Amino acid sequence: MKAAPIIAAAQQHKEKISCYLIHTGQHYDAVMSKLFFEDLGLPKPDIYLGVGSGTHAEQTARVMVELENFFMSNKPDLVMVVGDVNSTMAGALAASKLCIPVAHIEAGLRSFDRGMPEEINRLVTDSISDFLFTTCREADTNLLKEGHPADHIFMVGNVMIDSLLKSQKASDSSRILDRLFLQHGGHVSDYSVLTLHRPSNVDDKDTLLDIFEALRILAKDSLIIFPVHPRTRKQIESFGMTSLFNVLDADADNGTPYKKPVLDKINCTLPLGYLDFIKLLSHARLVLTDSGGIQEETTIMKVPCLTLRHNTERAITVREGTNLLVGNNKQKIIAGAHSQLKKDFSSIQPPKFWDGEASNRIINILLNNC
Repeated sequence: MKAAPIIAAAQQHKEKISCYLIHTGQHYDAVMSKLFFEDLGLPKPDIYLGVGSGTHAEQTARVMVELENFFMSNKPDLVMVVGDVNSTMAGALAASKLCIPVAHIEAGLRSFDRGMPEEINRLVTDSISDFLFTTCREADTNLLKEGHPADHIFMVGNVMIDSLLKSQKASDSSRILDRLFLQHGGHVSDYSVLTLHRPSNVDDKDTLLDIFEALRILAKDSLIIFPVHPRTRKQIESFGMTSLFNVLDADADNGTPYKKPVLDKINCTLPLGYLDFIKLLSHARLVLTDSGGIQEETTIMKVPCLTLRHNTERAITVREGTNLLVGNNKQKIIAGAHSQLKKDFSSIQPPKFWDGEASNRIINILLNNC
């Protein structure tokens, strides 16, 4: 979602920019990768590293070794990294060690929680980047407080929103609501959407059970649709929690209907493609998530969001958007859901530069400064 609009913007300047796309394979689920590349119109990666899973150190080290080989052979003038995953930090480190300038997309976001691996990735990446492209003024302030030169910081907006705005019309053709029996003669049933993948939520059995107990209470009033991340599904199975769910799985490639969702259960699907997921989010009465990007997307869509975390690096979505932090406590999740559903978010305005043009700003800045 972050790379696609940047590549599209770069391709408008083919006479000046040759762009390589590297897929590290950190996120290695074949179905998810295939669906997202197709839905976002991403070109086939120029190189696929296939690093797969492992500890943070193992994964980061594998990416660094493979990228160093690629950089030494191809000698790029600039390396762009996006977000805050292990591949982001590894790419920045490998390039910086070879004295290749680094541009970090989504720089300056801070949760101020170093217990989050992503926070370490953000801090390290920003510390060695030459171009710091930010989504909001808070990110600029964070970077300045850390001592980054002001002339390295560029507030350009949010590339995630570039993808969202570009894809909204295409997502209208998605049949996901019909396939999930959520639409009947133009009427859409009340339902909520859940995503869950962070280790702080899914790696501890008691924590995960507390979350699901809260959700089962909420599911008595409204359907909950849960596209399950492969890692989360593995944890659910290992903890013996599968009886809590109504499994709706169907073949994602041929558009067959899912099983009909039911109340009192959390209704699970396989991971969805980007267009299907955007369509599902846009009609939800409530979204519950521990994802950073979904906090931003729901703000633009004006859909109430509960973030199942104790902090967020996207503080602007709490202050100016539809987002409420509730952590992973059962009572707080239930109370937060009832609170959010009473609010009217229809008058919310998008944050500055969340307008679909962030990627063009990034490319223009690079053309003028490289």
